[in-house]
Amino acid sequence: MMKRFLAFDCGATSGRAVLATFVGGSFDMEEVYRFPSALVRKGEGLFWDVYAIRDHFVACLKQLAAKGIRPDSIGIDTWGVDFGHIGADGSLIGLPRAYRDPYTAGIPEKVFQRIPRSELYARTGIQIMEINSIFQLYAQTVSADPALKNASSILFMPDLLAYLLTGEKHCEYTIASTSGMMDQARRQFDKALLEELGIRSDVLLPIVQPGQVAGSYDGIPLIAVAGHDTASAIAAVPAADGNFAYLSSGTWSLMGIEVPGPIVNEESARENFTNEGGIDGTTRFLKNITGMWILEQCRALWKASGKDYSYADIVDMARSEASFPARIDPEDPRFAHPENMLEEIYAQIGPATPAQTVSCIFHSLADCYARTLEALRRFAPFEIKRLHIIGGGSANDLLNQWTADAIGIPVVAGPTEATAIGNVMIQARAAGLVGDRAQMRALIASSVNVKTFMPNR
Repeated sequence: MMKRFLAFDCGATSGRAVLATFVGGSFDMEEVYRFPSALVRKGEGLFWDVYAIRDHFVACLKQLAAKGIRPDSIGIDTWGVDFGHIGADGSLIGLPRAYRDPYTAGIPEKVFQRIPRSELYARTGIQIMEINSIFQLYAQTVSADPALKNASSILFMPDLLAYLLTGEKHCEYTIASTSGMMDQARRQFDKALLEELGIRSDVLLPIVQPGQVAGSYDGIPLIAVAGHDTASAIAAVPAADGNFAYLSSGTWSLMGIEVPGPIVNEESARENFTNEGGIDGTTRFLKNITGMWILEQCRALWKASGKDYSYADIVDMARSEASFPARIDPEDPRFAHPENMLEEIYAQIGPATPAQTVSCIFHSLADCYARTLEALRRFAPFEIKRLHIIGGGSANDLLNQWTADAIGIPVVAGPTEATAIGNVMIQARAAGLVGDRAQMRALIASSVNVKTFMPNR
């Protein structure tokens, strides 16, 4: 029997639709639609044009219908922390504010005046970042934002898009877990925390777990998959057992372990690890590391100066300067949003050629992964025997090898399409095609190509 599942995978810079076809004991993936970022500026603010995203969903489904293709279900995953306001009449009140909008600048410090930083981390397990939902809601509260004042509920991004498509509201666990408002141990919102900050808690919906039917479009069920894109990606790690760490490699490098419950203590706070929800009630204990963002900013500057290096060129350049000794710290805040990335790098390492700069970035990332893995070993309740690298960065063979050399254990690279695979796999599980996480991952391992890199030290 053939089954088809459609994943809408929405990133902050672009989105796409991927159709998975399951036949027998394997599946195939095909990208069937792509659409641009929906980030728009209104006045001095940045917002998400969610209506445009919804319209792309509908256009994709119509294109498939014209070809005689009707998915058996739909799933939506997106980035975390952002949300929209729903009024009592069911309408969306304005467009959702984007996390890239600086309207939360300085807000964490104001929150800490009411709830100490250490207490906030102890209660939520979430690393402190200005973009966290709790800081967005506090900013809206103290500014008397009319959208929040008139809202009967809020919906996080994948749930909001599902609502615009189906008319049904829900609050999925993994996306809610990124908000900084959840008691991770109870897997429920800490409403007392919000009330202490003067934030309305009545706008939060009850939490549902991944795999539940959350509405339908034209008779096609919509499944509440792991709505946070990283949660979907981790669900697709093709691991044979639990003795692994993962690295979701892209603009951000998200490195961590999968554990039964949150790890919250003084050391995890000091090391800036975060606890986010995974499938089956697991916890994604991880660290956010500035990843290929550094390289992409350099590439943009080189392109502006007339040097348009392809990704193959970039890898060859790094290999040609493999022994270049200079390093930067990718976790240094100065590399988060500098006016000129190249100038910031050269301020740290001195003048360098483009090839030397790329070598420095790759080696610096590998060294950072090694430091993070050592920290993870102190927290992991198991021996970490290998690192699974997933996402677009897993296609970088050179960086994979340098990472294996730096960490001293095997690196298993792939799949590159982990987020979409995790999305459709949860749909397949809801349809009864697979059972537990082990069966999901075994099917993924047998259906996708991975590559293993052994350490050369």
